[in-house]
Amino acid sequence: MSAEYATFGLAPAMRAGGVLTNGDYQVHREFLDFIVNGSPLLFQLSDLDAVSPLASDVPPAIFTAHVRSLLLEADAPLPGGRYVIYGCPECEGLECGAVTAVIEADGPDVIWRDFAWQTEERADLELNGYHVLGPFRFHGAAYREALRPLLDGAAEPARRVLLIGARVAVLAKLAAALRTIGIGAEITQDAAGVPPEELRTYGAVAFGRAVSESDRAAVREQFERAGAEVAYVDGLAPIIPLLVAQIESALDRRAVPQRRLTRLVAADGEAGVEVASACRVRLTAYRLDRLYRTHAEDVFDAVLEPGRHRIALDPKATRGESFVVARTTGSVLVAAMTR
Repeated sequence: MSAEYATFGLAPAMRAGGVLTNGDYQVHREFLDFIVNGSPLLFQLSDLDAVSPLASDVPPAIFTAHVRSLLLEADAPLPGGRYVIYGCPECEGLECGAVTAVIEADGPDVIWRDFAWQTEERADLELNGYHVLGPFRFHGAAYREALRPLLDGAAEPARRVLLIGARVAVLAKLAAALRTIGIGAEITQDAAGVPPEELRTYGAVAFGRAVSESDRAAVREQFERAGAEVAYVDGLAPIIPLLVAQIESALDRRAVPQRRLTRLVAADGEAGVEVASACRVRLTAYRLDRLYRTHAEDVFDAVLEPGRHRIALDPKATRGESFVVARTTGSVLVAAMTR
């Protein structure tokens, strides 16, 4: 088979979880994405909501089996030499749909070809094939060099979040929401006495609005002494879905070129959104009224082409103290509305 050589790599990615306005929950998943020719392969699959088999919450034995499968050290799990490249983020069932491809050796090289959307045991390439995707020919040595280290350390465990604040009831609801979508969360008033090895298991620290600057500085110092690299989140308002979105955004440590949603600003009743590739973008407005009651409204939902976009928002949804959350399948950003 003739095909130009493509580069192959792996990079951390996530499927953003969240609490939706209709009350549903979307599960948070962290995984390794396939980087082909410098760009996430998932970006070439429209707005697909999916994760690779190399997910952090997969049991170690199954994770290792997936890696050996991609290394062609195990038989293909599907007929025709087909392997699952991306699957449903909520379950492992093929009936939900998966992106599959034939992976085969060609001398020292490795080739991925015949990509397809598959919901049954056998793929119908004519009906469900991704005819403009691939084939990709990878240098075998570089391909194996990217995957083989995973056999030693497997995937990093999903990170936890430390919640610090004075309003215990709000923190308890926030912790419950985070745990529901798959993010571990603990509540404390400070980090004093916490062993360094435990501090290093956190990916983010979220401060309530009542936490003083001196207390925040003390917490940061404790994490620095422990050598823990965490993201710090200053809670915008006691609105649980908004706080969950802030934490999801903080946990996304990918470089900007590896994100679909790259920028969000909210000012004067408009949202400014920038996306790196065509994708569905959903905007939700949250606000507190004069009695501190929470209001939420989905204000935009459409596919945007790459580039910057200005989106006018419903004035009723953004009056007073308000905030905008932008979501794609792989990332989330939050902005406070300025006047």
